[in-house]
Amino acid sequence: MSGEVSAAAGDGAQPPSLSGQGPEPFARRYLTRLAALRSAPDPSPARGGESGRRTALHLVFDQLISETCGPAGAAGKEAPRPEDVCDLLVHACQLVSLNQEHLVNKVCQLIHHLLNRFQVTVDDESLRFLVPYFISALKQCSSWTHMEVLQALAASVYSNGPKCQKYLPDLLGENGLLIQLSRPTQPDVELKRAAVHSMANLCLSVPGQLYLEEPYKEICFQTFLTVLQSSKGLGVDDITFCMLLQNALKGIQLLFNGGEMKLTQPHQLGALFAVLKKCMFHGLPGVNIEMPAILYPTLLPQYDSRTPVKQEKSEVCSLKPPVQSRRRKSKVKQKKGKQEGELKENEECAGGSEKSKSSGDSLEIPCPDVWRLSLDETRAVPVKDHLSLHTLDWKRISSSDSEYSDAEYGMQSKTRSFQATVRQAALTCFLSTVKSIEKKVLYGYWPAFVPDTPGIGSPQSLSLMTIALKDPSAKTRACALQVLSAILEDSKQFLSVAEDANDHRRAFTPFSVTVASSIRELHRCLLLALVAESSSQTLTQIIKCLANLISNAPYSRLKPGLLTRVWNQIKPYIRHKDVNVRVSSLTLLGAIVSAQAPLPEVQLLLHQPTSSGLGNSGTTTPPSSGVPEWQRKTTGEPPIHIENAPAESCWLIRLCISLIMLPREDSYSDSDAGGVSNASIHEPSPVRLEALQVLALLVKDYFSVSQYYLLELGEVACRCMEETDPSVQLHGAKLLDELGMGIIEQHKPDSAVALNQRVPVDLVVAFWTRMLNGPLPGALQNSQHPMLQTSTCNALSSILPEAFSGLPADKQILCITVLLGLNHSENPLVKAAAARALGVYVVFPCLRQDVMFVADTANVILTSLSDTSPNVRAKAAWSLGNLTDTLIINMELLGQSFQDEFSDLLLLKMLPAAIEASKDKNKVKSNAVRALGNLLHFLQPTNVADPRFREPIEEAIQALISTVQSEATMKARWNACYALGNVFKNIALPLGEAPWTAQAYDALTSVVQSCKNFKVRIKSAAALSIPAERKHYGTSEQFSLIWNALVVALQKSEDAEDFLEFKYSTSLRTQLCRALLHLLSLADDVDLPALRRTGAEHREVIRSYMLQFVKSGVEDDETGIGFCQRDEILKKAIEHVQALEERSTCPMKRGATAGLEEVLKIRSAAAELSET
Repeated sequence: MSGEVSAAAGDGAQPPSLSGQGPEPFARRYLTRLAALRSAPDPSPARGGESGRRTALHLVFDQLISETCGPAGAAGKEAPRPEDVCDLLVHACQLVSLNQEHLVNKVCQLIHHLLNRFQVTVDDESLRFLVPYFISALKQCSSWTHMEVLQALAASVYSNGPKCQKYLPDLLGENGLLIQLSRPTQPDVELKRAAVHSMANLCLSVPGQLYLEEPYKEICFQTFLTVLQSSKGLGVDDITFCMLLQNALKGIQLLFNGGEMKLTQPHQLGALFAVLKKCMFHGLPGVNIEMPAILYPTLLPQYDSRTPVKQEKSEVCSLKPPVQSRRRKSKVKQKKGKQEGELKENEECAGGSEKSKSSGDSLEIPCPDVWRLSLDETRAVPVKDHLSLHTLDWKRISSSDSEYSDAEYGMQSKTRSFQATVRQAALTCFLSTVKSIEKKVLYGYWPAFVPDTPGIGSPQSLSLMTIALKDPSAKTRACALQVLSAILEDSKQFLSVAEDANDHRRAFTPFSVTVASSIRELHRCLLLALVAESSSQTLTQIIKCLANLISNAPYSRLKPGLLTRVWNQIKPYIRHKDVNVRVSSLTLLGAIVSAQAPLPEVQLLLHQPTSSGLGNSGTTTPPSSGVPEWQRKTTGEPPIHIENAPAESCWLIRLCISLIMLPREDSYSDSDAGGVSNASIHEPSPVRLEALQVLALLVKDYFSVSQYYLLELGEVACRCMEETDPSVQLHGAKLLDELGMGIIEQHKPDSAVALNQRVPVDLVVAFWTRMLNGPLPGALQNSQHPMLQTSTCNALSSILPEAFSGLPADKQILCITVLLGLNHSENPLVKAAAARALGVYVVFPCLRQDVMFVADTANVILTSLSDTSPNVRAKAAWSLGNLTDTLIINMELLGQSFQDEFSDLLLLKMLPAAIEASKDKNKVKSNAVRALGNLLHFLQPTNVADPRFREPIEEAIQALISTVQSEATMKARWNACYALGNVFKNIALPLGEAPWTAQAYDALTSVVQSCKNFKVRIKSAAALSIPAERKHYGTSEQFSLIWNALVVALQKSEDAEDFLEFKYSTSLRTQLCRALLHLLSLADDVDLPALRRTGAEHREVIRSYMLQFVKSGVEDDETGIGFCQRDEILKKAIEHVQALEERSTCPMKRGATAGLEEVLKIRSAAAELSET
């Protein structure tokens, strides 16, 4: 389509209200005139041989186009209704027969103009008339009319592609009209462009509707690809060729955006990447790239054939950061176009206008950016044209561009604008492609688009960073960075192979070094772009791209220094005038903090003195000595200081606190930040929220640094929770939660932190006392903000158990009472968080022995366990599992007294609830079976003998057996095996006599032999080794089956479907050997024949694995069987069987333990040898 309508559609302003000269809307008025012409007889021919109706129609169409053209035409009160516009166009076509070619041409021009002028999507009824009309016109009318017909067709099918299915054979079939007009042999490039544009609009998908069938998608894709592969013919001007390329690129983009685009031929993706790379550099000053027809996936950079150009100085490290030398953005801003208008007209002239503006902007950039253009190119575009390009109304330029004055604006400047539009379209298309294909396929083309360190004497390869550094258009640079960011997103697995920590001294370059070199080059180029960039929008993209790179790169495998350069380079931008740049800068700092934490390099950066922070642009927050300024203003309480605090405060923590708490500085404005109130005394909300997120990441990943600011950070969280902005409140609660979790992690028994380096418990008590005296209780009870209640519940559950016992009694009661009450909340999120918090509290040493608290907690958890929300049930099941763990701990510590005090009625309620929960979804099931195992272990002999318990016990055991045998998640099956092991520990249960005994053993033996998850096998083998007496294993046949199953499992202990399971194979063999020896130590006389038979058949297998078992001197994490224990277990088993064989009358003595005795001899000999 022509450019003037595209630009008109692209104007962000609303179309002017048009109603003509009278009160009747103009569309209705013209409908009336057309109806009158249709009903009236054709008047006598006028001069020139043309009928009077034709003359009248010409007049009506001309008046209609004139009246609706431009903002100055026919100002009224309201725009026409879409249905009126469609009716008007249908009536106009009905009056024009196809033999009246001049009128056909004009009515198509009218359709094209009105649909784009008023952003109208043609309705179904009008579409059924208009599309056949256009098809007939293309078939019957002369070729000189085809241009306008195709433009009208493109405007009509826009957003209507799925409704044109029955017309596709005529348009896109083997000999379809659009296919013929877009062939490489088509001599008229304008006609070819219009046909490609119509085809692209047919590819536009509409959510919820049918899409193009696969054959038509393939035809369209191949057509677009052929257009992009073709070269500019003789006599074709640059602007027309640019518009043709842009339409083809838009078509491919729409195909990928519409859904899964299947590239059936293996070379198609390589061909697409080749043309995209070629178009990405189309018209870029100083670059003339010649690409192969197909790019093939490779691990090495491919050769780019390009004409030699004078190498520009790329060292801009000496340039000062642009904070102090930012040019002021022009006050004249181009209005953004509507998306529909941009798609209809492919942003041909509107895009050109924006790119001209960008080119003009680049001329005003100070020294750091002048290098983007060569000297000749800088002179080619007069600086005086800068404002005229902004103020020019592109929306009224005709499709022929005849109104574009070369003398006034310069053809070269206009050509560059269109070339920049092609580069943007190529990058946008590339972005859609990246998002549509698998990452493992994409990374095969990594060297073609991502820079690598150039070889000695070799030029830098052309990549996305070439555009980001050298393109004169800020918008194009931003597009390139968006594509690069999309490539880097979720690239952690690919980049994880990178390694250059050690010096490379080999005859070849390993792939790991190549990827590491690419990461380093990306760092270098992005930091160069950061220093040289002047556009705020592009700066934001550079910083986001850096954040994506840092989030995925394996810095622990790379030489240190990369993050330090980014850290130092980003500091000035935290005080940038644009709020989006400030937010993205904080995001980048958060990415550095969370990158494979903890990193020694980041540890050093966090301990840098404040004086080396921001310099002139830094925060005015004083060091940590004394009371911080914001605390002096808000509270009269003196802060409590932590001993051994570092002399220098952490710069990043101080920065974030100042951004959150202190009044904003006046050295910058947020005029570009939409929706940010300038009247606020604080930083804009996005900046404060990002600063809170950075603090939360710091606390989470570097608590050893953050712990010295514990009370101050807690005060920040309190102040945030007292504000009215819900987002700030939520982030304050999240910060409080992270502080609590950091303290808990530090005080765990297996923590590597020295005791004198941990936060003292009395300080933790003071911290939580201050929190509970602040806004925490109010936030917990604020039912108007359920999200805040949820976050506060999570924070409350992160209290250190030792600190909870040190809180004042009223604060302990407050926490318990509020949490018990919130379990009755109507909001499922609040209810789930409260249920989880109670599950944490019930294991606190100071609370778990309180029978009343345990009973109250059990009652509310059982209520939540029957909730309609799956999330609530999952949290309640987890808490129920914790509560039953508490029952077992109390039973072991307090003995019979606690069991007697705990209510039997409550146990009778808990068992059926847990049984029902075991039939729920996997997240509920896994914890429900854990609870069942604990409950069955907790039962006393009186409970087992009670008739009321008989049926629940049977159902509970059957639930565990079915879970072990089911296709549930491995976690659920693991817990079920663990639960059966707990059941076997209760000697009050009739294990070995009850009918369910054989079922339980059959389930465990089946799993131990065949489950693909080795951790489940380990837990099932552990369960089989728990019964303490021979009678608990049942009959000799049952005992033999268990023994044989364990031997088979030992044979299969190295057969793993998943390679990741191999790391558990040693633990599995250890547990299996222990189970076999446990069975041997309990065997009876009647069991010996089966033991001898199996021992003879698998003697070598048993002997070799048993030898490994006793020779392994490392404590095993999964089994916990120490070195000395293994010898004792083996000796005990051999001695027991030998004693049985001595009493036996069978002549084949020592058959069962012959192999084991050999193992014991070898082990003893090895021990004696080591002693000598």
